[in-house]
Formats: sequence, structure tokens, C-alpha cells
Amino acid sequence: MARNGGGSGGWGQYLGQYLTVPVVNNAVAGRSSRSYTDEGRFTTLINTVKSGDYVVIELGHNDGTANPDNGRQVAVGDGYSTTATVTKADGTTVVIHTFPYYIQNAVNSLKTKGAIPIVSSQTPSNIWSSGVITAGPRFVEYAQTAASRTSVTYLNHYAYVAQAYNKLGQTTTTTFFPVDHTHTSPAGANVVAQAFVRGLLCGTNSLKSKVNSAGQAVPNSCM
Repeated sequence: MARNGGGSGGWGQYLGQYLTVPVVNNAVAGRSSRSYTDEGRFTTLINTVKSGDYVVIELGHNDGTANPDNGRQVAVGDGYSTTATVTKADGTTVVIHTFPYYIQNAVNSLKTKGAIPIVSSQTPSNIWSSGVITAGPRFVEYAQTAASRTSVTYLNHYAYVAQAYNKLGQTTTTTFFPVDHTHTSPAGANVVAQAFVRGLLCGTNSLKSKVNSAGQAVPNSCM
């Protein structure tokens, strides 16, 4: 979602052209649900939002395990009370929580402020198997779990982007990844933004009423 350099671009900066409301992109590259929390970024967001603001939360690419601890990994599993103790490079230890724990806490705090959170799953990397994008990692399911537990909209962004990539094919899709298999080019980021709009239009959520004519023109094939 974040703005990137070096030929890549995050989809968050392309979303605004499809909505009637302004979009503020607070995504930061390389962050996980844990590091976005620990760095106080969720707190800043919660303190900034006003009642009626929509907040899209999409994380997962950086939440995997690491040894030694990289400051981003989360505890394995989806239990809200599940924790793990990990060791940092300097030998100190720290207790970490699961992906749903960090997401649910942020969502509940945002709801208290009157904001309208949408939990969106991470997007696919350029990884294929037998000519199709591989199935989503566990954090796609964890995002859905966090949304369900907090009774907010869940958008399976992974599935809608995979649908777009599969339709375009592996050769064309690969041109959207000039740096690595994760970060998209501006053209690829726009495809990912359109997939998010497609998910809005196909789902049950109030943000779909804010999709403008350009968004309504996005080819619509619901899952």
C-alpha cells in the first residue's frame, strides 16, 4: 500500500481516483501488524481519525517468523491470547502476540472513535504454481478472523488481485514486478487498486457508495 521508489509503487496511492472521498495513505513499507503497533502508528491513526472516517487496514506481508527476532514477526496462530517469547540479536527476549491480536485491538479502538474500519487481506506476490497464482498464506485467513471477531467488513483483496493476475496471465503480470516478487510497478499498483474497488462493489459495505464513476467502470467480476 505504501508509496515506494525505485520503480515500484503501492496501491494505496492509486485508490483515490476511484472514490468520491479523499484518501490519506498512512501505509509504511516494511511494517507488520506488530511493528505498526509498536512504533505507535496505530495510536497516531486512532488519535487522528474522526467519526465517520473509513480506515482500511491491510497487513501480512511482513508478519512471518524470523530468527533472530526482526521486530516484525508475530506469534504463530490466530488466538487473541496466544503469545510467544522470541530472542533478539542482542540476546534479549520479548513477548509477542498474534496477527489477530494486533489487528483486533486497532479495529476496536478505531470503532470507539466512530471510525469505520475495513480489514483487507494482503495481496498476492508474483508466485505461481501450474500457471495460476498460489493460494493465499495464513495471514489472509487471519485477517478474515480479525474482521469477524470485531464485526467489521472483511475484503479478500488477495482473491480479487489473484483473479486479475490470473486473467492477465503470468507473463503480463510479471512485468508488474520490476524489483522483486512483492513490490509492484505503478501500473501493477493500479491493477491492485482496481481489484480493491472490485471487492468493494461486490461486497456488503457502506464504502461502496463512495465509489465514483471511474470506479464503477472498473470491470466487475465478483467472486
